[in-house]
Amino acid sequence: MKLWQKDYKLNKEIEKFTVGNDFLLDKELVKYDVLGSIAHAMMLNKINIINKNELQKLKNILLEILELNKNEKFEIEQGDEDVHTAIENHLTQKLGNLGKKIHTARSRNDQVLVNLRLYSKEKLLKLKKTLIGLVSNIIDFAEKNKNIPIPGYTHTRKAMPSSVGLLFGAYAESLLDNFELIDTSYKLNNQNPLGSAAGYGINLDIDRGLTTKLLGFDKVQNNALYVQNSRGKIESTIVFSLSKIMEDLAKFSNDLILFSTDEFGYFTLPDKFTTGSSLMPHKKNPDVLELIRAKASAVQANLFQINSITSKLISGYNRDLQLTKEPLIDSFKTTLSSTNIFNLIINKLTVNKENCIKAFDNSIFATDQTIDSVKKGIPFREAYKKVAKNLTKIQKIDPITNIQSKKNIGATGNLGLNKLKLQLNKIKSNVSKQENDFKLIVKSLVG
Repeated sequence: MKLWQKDYKLNKEIEKFTVGNDFLLDKELVKYDVLGSIAHAMMLNKINIINKNELQKLKNILLEILELNKNEKFEIEQGDEDVHTAIENHLTQKLGNLGKKIHTARSRNDQVLVNLRLYSKEKLLKLKKTLIGLVSNIIDFAEKNKNIPIPGYTHTRKAMPSSVGLLFGAYAESLLDNFELIDTSYKLNNQNPLGSAAGYGINLDIDRGLTTKLLGFDKVQNNALYVQNSRGKIESTIVFSLSKIMEDLAKFSNDLILFSTDEFGYFTLPDKFTTGSSLMPHKKNPDVLELIRAKASAVQANLFQINSITSKLISGYNRDLQLTKEPLIDSFKTTLSSTNIFNLIINKLTVNKENCIKAFDNSIFATDQTIDSVKKGIPFREAYKKVAKNLTKIQKIDPITNIQSKKNIGATGNLGLNKLKLQLNKIKSNVSKQENDFKLIVKSLVG
């Protein structure tokens, strides 16, 4: 039975089209629908819609569903349409009329919002934990190789002396900034939508504060209509933060692809991370980095899809919003897998110090020579013009000595990696607390 079943049967082609692949996607959401349903049942008990005995029976079957799902034995059929229907049908099959009470004061509209909020909350915590590991490894790599010089580039031409430490420290710092975006989306997401029903409240004295506490949300999302209007908005905020992580990984991939070519040879990917050609026996291709680069575009496309869907809707629930679920889930899967893969790459990447030093020619020290003249009292523009007229006379400087001599904040001789470590430790401590709080909420509901 469908939750909206009337005295007619839906056309099969219409049913197939409207259900789409929700019945497949919702396998990701079974756990969260169970948690939301337990909290909702506890609230129904408090307002005397069900008694304590009925609450316990509902909870027992909901925990049974949770166990079946862990063992991949809980099925959601196309005829169910979604996880909400599949769970209610299972409850009704097991408990008869009691199973039909679970939907009191609840709409599938606020159910799916609860599911996605809880799903996103746990996935954001998992992503933060994974990202902490990646940033930590990048910082360690930067520290280990901080005194290995490489040319710095502007306009894809050699510009000034740089270092492996500076390059990797830049990515560590950029990825750290992404935690600010993640935390903002986490905070927006951490509001309880349950009780908004179809977006216009319900004529029962429901306790939204209770379900907020039970589900571990920071606060009730107040306006019932805004709850529905926020669907897609909050998802797009989350996907935006994920897209920024992927943009960093794409740019990093670009650098590693370029600098590991035979022409540069600054870095080497291990053979087991490269793939071959079906025609050319010698090829060792950086497919993994190319795919991360491409997947960044896929996440950006997901963001565009969500924004495009939600931007043209009137207030209240519209079925268009069904199509915001898949890009959210896909973006989490893509970003998590890409972050994990990049971690493997950093752990096995090697630096070819000799090639890095060989890449330095005299011209790359032109700016340093100009500044040396300024130190002697020559106006900068005069020193600049003099060096520009005598580029063939520029003296080569030992690149290692050069990068170590630049001590201003953030330069090659003063990378500030310890600052990044302190910042990362604070983030790690906060994530650990958030993760523990979430586990306690789940335990309190299922225990």
